Amino acid sequence: MRIIFMGTPDFAVASLDALVQHGYDVVAVITAPDKPAGRGLQLQQSAVKQYAVSRDIPVMQPEKLKNPAFLEELRSYKADLQVVVAFRMLPELVWDMPPLGTINVHASLLPQYRGAAPINWAIINGEKESGVTTFKLQHEIDTGNILFSAKVPIRDDETAGELHDALMQAGADVLIKTVAALAGGGIEGTVQNNIPADQLKHAPKIFKDDCRINWEKPVEEIYNLIRGLSPYPTAFTTLQGKTLKIFKAVKEPGVHAHAAGSAHSDHKTYLKFATEGGYIRVEELQLEGKKKMGVEEFLRGFRFEVK
Repeated sequence: MRIIFMGTPDFAVASLDALVQHGYDVVAVITAPDKPAGRGLQLQQSAVKQYAVSRDIPVMQPEKLKNPAFLEELRSYKADLQVVVAFRMLPELVWDMPPLGTINVHASLLPQYRGAAPINWAIINGEKESGVTTFKLQHEIDTGNILFSAKVPIRDDETAGELHDALMQAGADVLIKTVAALAGGGIEGTVQNNIPADQLKHAPKIFKDDCRINWEKPVEEIYNLIRGLSPYPTAFTTLQGKTLKIFKAVKEPGVHAHAAGSAHSDHKTYLKFATEGGYIRVEELQLEGKKKMGVEEFLRGFRFEVK
């Protein structure tokens, strides 16, 4: 079976490596173009490209997926199957090209959490379980027939970064199971459950305003937001007019009379913010213009008014 792999970030590398380690013939990789990054704006290769280059796998980096030259090159590889993991939307003339079609590894239990940020939103919404799903691509995003899935529990203190790593490995395992089934004679899969629209949970792209902490909300909701955005793109608030990113925190439910969002500290060991139904006690943070650090180190070097 000749396979073309499409993906960009670290999450996709585990699946690509699993294919290689299991002896599948990955004839080419498609990934995002190199982009300038860092202080010197040096061109940076995607994680998938770095892996492919290290394995001498040919790499394509089209700006536009409908470019005739790219489509001609894609056809030249005569792939039987295409695998997509954490890549952009594909036009039909790309995903419908190989005889076995194109399969996708999605980091949720479809049909729930269709969209760009399923890992973040599962934790933000306080879910106790997530998972991975392989499915066949069709016209509407994340709606194709389900091939295989696997459930992954979410701990009460788990961050998006930790769940990302768990789902990354689970996704690789389910992908190998899926490809083996296709190689052994095919599998049509099952139609996704027709869940009523008002019961579907979505996972849209996360923007800056989604990361701003609203201290008027319940302590549990804020705690889940912080977990769901850690380590990236990170929940934030302001402290004395400066942006304060919060990477790790502990919830302290309880009754108090403090104003929502007010800061409280002994200037030595703790910093916490009042919210509805308790406090959020910060453990790891980053003040605008400073490095990421633990709260005790932060308090040694920064003074602010407490209420």
